[in-house]
Amino acid sequence: MPRYKFLIEYDGRPYRGWQYQADAPTIQGALEDAIAQFDGQRVTIQGAGRTDAGVHALGQVAHADLRSEHDGGTVRDALNFYLRPQPIAILAAERVGDDFNARFSANARHYLYRIVNRRPDLALDAGRSWRVGRPLDIEAMREAAKRLIGKHDFTTFRSTECQSKSPLKTLDQLDIETDGWNVNVLVSARSFLHNQVRSMVGSLVHVGEGKWSADDITRILQARDRTKCGQVAPAEGLYLVKVDY
Repeated sequence: MPRYKFLIEYDGRPYRGWQYQADAPTIQGALEDAIAQFDGQRVTIQGAGRTDAGVHALGQVAHADLRSEHDGGTVRDALNFYLRPQPIAILAAERVGDDFNARFSANARHYLYRIVNRRPDLALDAGRSWRVGRPLDIEAMREAAKRLIGKHDFTTFRSTECQSKSPLKTLDQLDIETDGWNVNVLVSARSFLHNQVRSMVGSLVHVGEGKWSADDITRILQARDRTKCGQVAPAEGLYLVKVDY
């Protein structure tokens, strides 16, 4: 059975996350339905990241084994046909070797968290960004973010439902960029714990609002205690941007 790699974009708002659920709409379920309509059989599609309910993707990667072989363009266009009008788009499809695995072959995952730092409500970006009404001290957030770079036990920033065997992760990038009201948090690592990015962003916003300092971030990290974590940033601001192989 030929294996295909898919590059996928989606708006996560209508879905209960990536992972298939029998009683709720999911990204995985929608993709498997489209493949069944195109390929004539039910298969399991595996993604590089199991994004939560409401989380978006600009560059999710997945793979599946199809019954018959087609050129990538045909597979892409056929799946997009069956996915319409859902807010999911196959950006590219290509034939890959049987040893490729979207999840386990990945070398790095890159996320973007979008904050709009203004008092007025969001009109165009509602559901796609987190509006923070209080002015943020971006330099203080950047200083605090440095405390999280590197290899650490991230238990404090780990969901109680996380299934990872170890809380040890190596954070390669945690940068904060600004453009007017827009505050973009760029995060990269080989892999992440469940809710790690949103938990770190929520705690950094505490710093930006003056509630915490960089030393507080170090303190709660070293505590290795989930109850010490700040707020968890809402899912709507998070995007899986790219996966490296």
